[in-house]
Parts: sequence; C-alpha cells; structure tokens
Amino acid sequence: MKTLGFGLGLRPAHYQDILRDRPRVDWFEVLTENYLVPGGSPLHYLEQVRREFPIAMHGVSMSIGSTEPLDYGYLRDLKQLISRFEPTWVSDHLCWTGIDGHNLHDLLPLPYTEETVRHVVDRILRVQDYLGLQLLLENVSSYLTYKTSEMTEWDFLTRVADGADCHLLLDVNNIYVSSVNHRFDPLAYLAGVPARRVRQIHLAGHQNNGTHIIDTHDAPVAAPVWDLYGDAVRILGEVTTMIERDDNIPVLAELVDELDVARTIASQHLAAVA
Repeated sequence: MKTLGFGLGLRPAHYQDILRDRPRVDWFEVLTENYLVPGGSPLHYLEQVRREFPIAMHGVSMSIGSTEPLDYGYLRDLKQLISRFEPTWVSDHLCWTGIDGHNLHDLLPLPYTEETVRHVVDRILRVQDYLGLQLLLENVSSYLTYKTSEMTEWDFLTRVADGADCHLLLDVNNIYVSSVNHRFDPLAYLAGVPARRVRQIHLAGHQNNGTHIIDTHDAPVAAPVWDLYGDAVRILGEVTTMIERDDNIPVLAELVDELDVARTIASQHLAAVA
C-alpha cells in the first residue's frame, strides 16, 4: 500500500471550502456510514471531492469483534460504495458495538485472549474475502479492562493482524488515552506493534478529567499526543497520517494549520533517523 501523506476527515461543514480552495490536504478520510444512503447531497459532494483527492473509507459499524452474525446487508452496501468510489483502503475498529441486534453506538474493547484472537481472525478473513480487499483495523480507546485478558493490547493487535493478514490503523491519541487510563507505557505499545502492518495513523483531541481521559475528537491534538506521534514516526517510519475532528469543528483553515504541525513533526523525526 502506498503512503497517502497527510489528510483530514471529510466533514459536511467543509465541502464547499474544499472544492473552492483546494487546501493543503493530501487526501480525505470518509466516514463510511455518512454515504450509505442512496442519493442526497453527501454522495453529490463526495463525487466531486473524489475527483480531486484520494480518499480512504473509515467505518464504525462492522462490529468485527462481536459474537453476533456478520451483517451482510451492511457489507453489501459497503461493497457497493467501495466499487463506486474506489478508496485507497477501507478501515474499521477492532471492537464490538452491540448485542442481541441492538447497536450500542459505542466502540467497545475486547478481552485479549487466545479465544478472542481466533474468533476475530475468522471474522476478518470472511469480511476480507467478501469485500475482496485487506482491511485496516483500528485500536480503540478504552475505559475498562477484562480480568480474563491473557496478553497486552499490542500483542493482541499483532496476533490478529498476522493471523488475518490485515493491516492496522494506529490511533496515537487512543494509545495515549488508554495508557493514562490503564497505566501502561505507550512507548512499549508503539515498539510492540508490527511496523510492517501499520498503514495509517489517527490524531485527535481528548478530554482530560484528571483521574481519566476520554477520547472526544472535539479539541485540537494535545501536546503529549504530539510528542507520542513523534515517537511513532521515529519507531514506525513514514506512515500516512490524518487528524480527526467530529465536534466543535473549526473552520477548514484551522485544521489545515494543525495538519501542518503533523507534517513538521514527521519531517523532523524522519530526518533524525535518516
């Protein structure tokens, strides 16, 4: 997979500015679920953006870790969207999102066990076979752990990615959030994931509540996350990077300036290890 450079999440508030100004953005990440309904302005604007920029598709509904049956209705619609817009890659989250047919609208962590590895690998393989591509799976932020876990999160990611021959979307903000909440070393996490599997990095803001941190995507990237991103570049090398902002969305120019910070940090750390 090729490196796309530095991107932003495609948000409706910015559609017209993007098409008018062609900002300093190398690519856009599309929230899959926003474009699954036929017709309407989202698909109209996505068609125009896709003519000018590469895109990747990022979903929140695959529930790849669930014990519920795979949702082939959702996968059918996703496959049609992939065929229409030809994204560079498709990603979702290594989590579960519901039970008994109910979507809890949250990205819930998994127990890190051998049994879970086998279960998730089987489901990823079936989804990849159906879609005809390799998925990227993202690490989620977490606020609880399971007593049954048998390995670290980064060992779990490695086992799943190697077992399913899929790739990883490494969310650096989520690593930082979980490292504070669960008191582990984020550098051990970065060193523990297989660099050969990491195809994309997410950066985002969070809410620090003192005793714990919540991944909110409603603020600029925090200073310790920028520091950890520098470590990620030093350890993993050049990786496609984007900034997520889902609430309190500022004007496009402000996000482009923030993306330039990522460019600068990546350039400095790549030069230092060259």
